[in-house]
Amino acid sequence: MLCVNWGMSKRSGRVHDAPGYILHATAWRETSLILQVFTRHYGISALIAKGAKRPYSALRATLVPFQPVLFDWSGAGEVRTLIRAELAGHLPMQGKAIMSAWYLNELALHMLARDDPHPNVFDAYHQALNSLAAGSQVVPALRRYEWVLLRETGYGFDEPEPDFNNLAREPALRMQLRERLAQVLERPLRTRTLLMELQQL
Repeated sequence: MLCVNWGMSKRSGRVHDAPGYILHATAWRETSLILQVFTRHYGISALIAKGAKRPYSALRATLVPFQPVLFDWSGAGEVRTLIRAELAGHLPMQGKAIMSAWYLNELALHMLARDDPHPNVFDAYHQALNSLAAGSQVVPALRRYEWVLLRETGYGFDEPEPDFNNLAREPALRMQLRERLAQVLERPLRTRTLLMELQQL
């Protein structure tokens, strides 16, 4: 698990060494980005990465999805200012793992409120990404992430947590989770739709 000494300076409103991941990045003006980052202790936060699009910016190689990052930011408004970002490891992603990772991100962005910490969801997300990168225990990690996300956002099931490693029950569990997610989201996720289309090719 991604663990560091983290903290917030109450005087400056600055966050130090918050472990997290980038869920989404949007261009802002000519040289900057607005990031949606997911950290264990702060949930999803919007950060402005000033100058990140410049050719020689040190942030260009750091602000990439699916990689563990330590973030420093400051500000008390809805959108804060990124001060520093440092890679905290490397998770090699390729092929279908990338699409599954985008699916994790899209689920988090649709179901988690801004600035609402969900450490259990973060841990499940972190575990799922590591499984995708390693190419092992992928299906159990994905089902666990969906289960924990539904439970932590108030849409869980009135039953004990299943054994996610029981592959014989996985098809029924997958269907159960898909039906609940469809009810909550009201419309299919883009990544889920694309994955289904690719499976038909």
